[in-house]
Amino acid sequence: MNMTHLEHVVIALMIQSMFIGVFYALKRPYGAWFGAFFVTALFLGREHAQREYKIGDPSQLIGYEALDIWRWSFDAQLDLLLPALVVFAVAVVVSR
Repeated sequence: MNMTHLEHVVIALMIQSMFIGVFYALKRPYGAWFGAFFVTALFLGREHAQREYKIGDPSQLIGYEALDIWRWSFDAQLDLLLPALVVFAVAVVVSR
């Protein structure tokens, strides 16, 4: 685990807290869940784009080649999984 993993977790928690705050201000439930889904999609898109450029020209890729998560580097997998796990854990705790 390196410093970028911790940075991604902090960024994910900040984004999720904004969702929680906005949903709370609007008197709507499930802000933590919406934040968790948004953060997961955001980091999935980020890692997908990085994988596209690592493989080569994105316009030349075959199908969903960049979404072949098990072929990502371990660092890229952790960049996606750690923030996702943390925000979903927060969503579970907040929704109780």
